[in-house]
Parts: sequence; C-alpha cells; structure tokens
Amino acid sequence: MKGINHNVRLTSAEIANLWSQYVNDSMSICVLSYYLKNVQDKEIRSILEFALGLAETHIEKIKVFLKNENYPIPLAFSKDDVNLDAPPLFSDTFMLVYIHIMSIHGLTGYAGAVSTSIRLDQVSYFIKCNTDTMELYKRIIDLMLEKGILIRPPHINAPDKVDFIKKQSFLTGWFGDRRPLNAIEVSGIFFNMQKNVIKIVLEIGFSQVAESKEIRDYIKRGEQICDKHFDTFSSILSESNLPSPPKFDSEVSSSTVSPFSDKLLLFHIVTLISTASGYYGAAFSLSQRRDLAAKYSLLIGDISKYAEDGVNIMIDRGWMEQPPTFDDR
Repeated sequence: MKGINHNVRLTSAEIANLWSQYVNDSMSICVLSYYLKNVQDKEIRSILEFALGLAETHIEKIKVFLKNENYPIPLAFSKDDVNLDAPPLFSDTFMLVYIHIMSIHGLTGYAGAVSTSIRLDQVSYFIKCNTDTMELYKRIIDLMLEKGILIRPPHINAPDKVDFIKKQSFLTGWFGDRRPLNAIEVSGIFFNMQKNVIKIVLEIGFSQVAESKEIRDYIKRGEQICDKHFDTFSSILSESNLPSPPKFDSEVSSSTVSPFSDKLLLFHIVTLISTASGYYGAAFSLSQRRDLAAKYSLLIGDISKYAEDGVNIMIDRGWMEQPPTFDDR
C-alpha cells in the first residue's frame, strides 16, 4: 500500500503546499543569511543558524518532490536578491523577535499543509516540518524569556464558579455600557498587535533602503496602515484597562544601503499583509462583541486593498511568479 501511495500523482493541494513553501523558504534563506552576517549575540546566532538549516533542507526536499512530478522549480529568490555586505539594518533583538513571529507563520502553514495532504510521503514530510518548527519555536521562546524581551498577553483573574451568559447584551457594543473583553477576544487582539509591530519595524527599515521611489512610497503607506491598526487595537485594550505590547521602532539602524532587492522587499511586505488578513479573519470569527467584529471588517478591508496594490506593482514589474494554475479549457 505504501508503494502505491507514493506512486500516485500529487494533488493540486499538495503541489500548492510545496510551491508556496519553496518560494517562502527561498526568501527566508536570503533574510536569514543576511541576519547571520550581522548578528553579534551568540545565542541569537545559534537560533538563526538552526532556522536557516531548516529552510535549506526544505528547499532541497521540495526540488526532489517537484522534479519527480516533472513540475518546474519556481525561480523565487536567490543570492542575487541579497547583499550580504550591506550594513546592519536591524538590531539583534529585532532579529529574535522577527524569527519568533515567522516561526508562528510556519507552524500555521505547516498545519494547513498536513491537513490538505493525502499522499503519505507528503503527510510525513509536513509533519516533520511542523515538528522541526515547534522545536525552533521552543528555542526562541526560551531565549526570549531569558533575555526578558518576550511580552506575555494580559493575565486574567479566575472566577469563583462557572457561569453562563444570561442577556443578549453580551453581544452588543455600539451603545451604552460595553461589557469587558473576554479572554478569547483579548488573545486575538494582542496576537495581531504583536504581528503588526513586526510589520511596522520592517516597513520603517525597508522604506529607508528601497531603491525605487514607488516601492518606498508603497512601504511607507503600509507603515501608516499598520500604525493605525495598532492604535485601534490599543484603544480597545485600554477601555478594559489592559496593556498593549511594546513597539520596537528603535531597533532600526540609520543605514540606507539595501540588503535586499526591491523585489524581495515588496514580496515580503505583501506576503505579511496578506497573511495578516487571515489572522484578522480568525479573530473576527471569535469576537462576540459586535463593535469588535465591525472593526475587524474595516481593518480587513484596509489591508486587502493595500495587498492588492502591492500585487499590481509586482505584476507591472514582472516580479509576480504565477502560482500552480489549472489548464484553461
């Protein structure tokens, strides 16, 4: 049975998983190689080396899978998209915070890949990717705790007993007294704020070094959107007397020499923004106060339009590699 399973063609979902991972990991190799050229902290270096090793292993395995299917290898990103001689653009602290958020993206993506794979070699491969990334995540958390830079979500007091919702007003939020946020809602808000912090820092740095004025302006616009979203979330937490995560704006250097091609800068921002819409959607679906759901709807509209504009720039410049597409019949 195992031999038969391995001989059947990959499904479109399995091809999509491999193709997407290849493109994203090729970008990660560029970013992590540059970080490793500049990082000073030995413990952070060790984590970056581990992450780079995983990405390089993934690339080689995916090449084999796709070649066995006679499927072309994506062009994606290469050494031509990174300038390892560029001065440091971000601090060691931000490199660690960055890899923390990117490992969360990896865990989310690999879980989705496992659940959409059928061929046993694909299921096993993505389970291994998930397991390795869980180990990476644990190492990151341990080091962030040791260095005192991991910000925990707010604590919540335990109730005296289990209770049930008795009034429909639990769902309202437009007029009158709003109920306090519940733990599920705060979890979504806080998590999305942490991800916004990373995008803001990247956008500050990338807009500082991008060669094209069009791309500089686009990335600056993204920073303004993310700042606005951060402030929106912060005001919601403040109403319930809850703290917001800190920003890391000061972790950007004054360098104006770009470590990456404009293509990579733009792709990275568009990818993070597109991913954010998914995380916003997940938080939206779990928000039981109507005003929160309405805010998420507006925020998703903001970033969806922004991401679309970024994709249009990529298409205009011939940088948008076509994902696996069915025949036009």
